[in-house]
Amino acid sequence: MAVNKLALIRYKTIDDCLKNRFRKWTLEDLIEKVSTTLYELEGITSGVSKRTIQADIQLMRSDKLGYNAPIVVKDKRFYAYEDAGFSITKAPINNADVDKMKEIVGVLKQFNAFNYFDEMSDMIARLENNLYKSTKQSGNNIQLESNKLVKGLECIPPLYQAVLNKRSLLIEYKSFKAQQSQQGIYFPYLLKEYRNRWFLICKAKKRSGILNLALDRIIEFQELPNEEFIAYRGVDFDRYYDDLIGVTKNESDRAQKVILEFTNDHAPYVVTKPLHSSQVVLSKNDKTTTFRIDVVLNYELEREILGFGECVKVLSPRLLISKIKRRLAQTYKQYAMKESTNAEILNP
Repeated sequence: MAVNKLALIRYKTIDDCLKNRFRKWTLEDLIEKVSTTLYELEGITSGVSKRTIQADIQLMRSDKLGYNAPIVVKDKRFYAYEDAGFSITKAPINNADVDKMKEIVGVLKQFNAFNYFDEMSDMIARLENNLYKSTKQSGNNIQLESNKLVKGLECIPPLYQAVLNKRSLLIEYKSFKAQQSQQGIYFPYLLKEYRNRWFLICKAKKRSGILNLALDRIIEFQELPNEEFIAYRGVDFDRYYDDLIGVTKNESDRAQKVILEFTNDHAPYVVTKPLHSSQVVLSKNDKTTTFRIDVVLNYELEREILGFGECVKVLSPRLLISKIKRRLAQTYKQYAMKESTNAEILNP
């Protein structure tokens, strides 16, 4: 059953009235309240008829829209919810809507068979899982990686609109290294996620080059409708980030041939979950497997390599080798210092 905008406004207004337990609502009161709301929101001056509100109440009571609202008439005059905690906004999706949405998911899954729609897989899986939860057929059938404690997620919708509509932004930002936050004018181009952390890819008005601002470090921002938006004229972002692990990159950075040697007990994990789309196997012997990836050298790459611990060794390039060796040495030094301190405590 199709529901138009005005009908939804009427249902929501009636619902708001009946949720208010501090007032008794007659049919005339509901008509007056709905008429006022329609005038305030839509400029409708003709009001609403008694028959329309009565039909709305009957529809809300029914299962046609999935509301099943427990609307009762007390003292033969006053309308109220029999369940004081009820609201149509809390009502589950009805079976007809779920069936229709399942059909849509099925269509999306068919589209996903094509490479063009590979990026939809995660979205489809989430939607399908939530649909089955809504029908109470089972609990979660899948658990996807997420971190609800990550800051800045609430910024995504308004920032997305700014990117979509090409709006200049005034952003107050405080990096981890900065003593104080700073304000600046930025031109947003892209929202990018890496390991549950979100970044705004943008250009600063007073700086050259592309920047990435972590959303969890954005203190405040607002649109600047009178500030001319400077469009991005560089390489398409799909290509720009194609040779990258993570988000950290300068426009002058170029991919390098990174050669990594993994122990054979860990190599299968790298084969089945490649570090990068450029990954290829160069060689294999009884103890190790050697891989090559063509990526920009950055902080995220170093973290990825360090995460494999003793299972990996960097063979090339020299710059990356020295960086990994230095960081491992610093790590060893921290443990050595800790052991020395513990020994002094135990043996004063």
